[in-house]
Amino acid sequence: MSIRPIHAQSQATPTMEGAGVKLHRAFGFQEPDMLDPFLLFDDFRNDRPQDFQAGFPWHPHRGIETITYVLNGTVDHGDSLGNSGTLGAGDVQWMTAGSGILHQEMPKGNAQGQMHGFQLWANLPSSLKMTQPRYQDVKGTDIPEIIDDDGTRVKVIVGQFWGKSGPVDGIAADPQYLDIFVPAGVKKTFPVDTYRRAFAYVFDGAGVFADASAPGGVLLEKEVMGEEVNIRDMSGNRTLIRFGTGDEVTVQAGPEGIRFLLISGAPIQEPIAWHGPIVMNTQDELRQAMADLRNDRFIRPAH
Repeated sequence: MSIRPIHAQSQATPTMEGAGVKLHRAFGFQEPDMLDPFLLFDDFRNDRPQDFQAGFPWHPHRGIETITYVLNGTVDHGDSLGNSGTLGAGDVQWMTAGSGILHQEMPKGNAQGQMHGFQLWANLPSSLKMTQPRYQDVKGTDIPEIIDDDGTRVKVIVGQFWGKSGPVDGIAADPQYLDIFVPAGVKKTFPVDTYRRAFAYVFDGAGVFADASAPGGVLLEKEVMGEEVNIRDMSGNRTLIRFGTGDEVTVQAGPEGIRFLLISGAPIQEPIAWHGPIVMNTQDELRQAMADLRNDRFIRPAH
């Protein structure tokens, strides 16, 4: 077994999207092959309804899949095909935009006015760019959760892990999407397929991830719960960790435990032509998509 080296570690940056939603972006729009097949990752977390309630009004998507995971509050959604519904706390929606779809997403806070969720964009290969749009709406109660003897909890949203399979299937990137909590002071190793690109996103607590490029896994050889490791050395809230090649990721949780997403997928390795919510392979295809939007030909009939 080989620990994946840490290629980069960074903080999500504040940005604004939709009709004025304040969120944090971990990556997106720059270096689109950096985490191929993934293109963008947003953390929309806010305790002020005025900072998110304007939402994401009608907008197009083509050539990608979007994955929305809600932790607090709700998201009302609707699209040009007549689909509509509400995502609640713990729910997931995987939308395959394919040949084109117009949709809207309107977040609402919980009883305390809090909203928290994530959206991930995954690329589609050229052979599926113009496939028929598809939704997979999954209730949080249908997502399997594994609780290990040491208190580690893993929700398997997509893919297979520790003998459990996530409820979302048929995804081009063949991803693994895990929501992981490791209790205070626990050191834990998680397998990741060697041929996948992988990243972790920390959103609660803090911990130290092993780095294979440094002998002994750097700080993991120290006692995280003691005074030798300063909390500033840990990966904490809104930290993105991008891993290199290997078949496992190891983390040791800090004094409050650590909760993070561990996401991996098979790289597509195709050219990318990207404009906003439309991602194609060539500039000609991108120009055609924009022309389709202008001429009301963006939505293709079902066949």
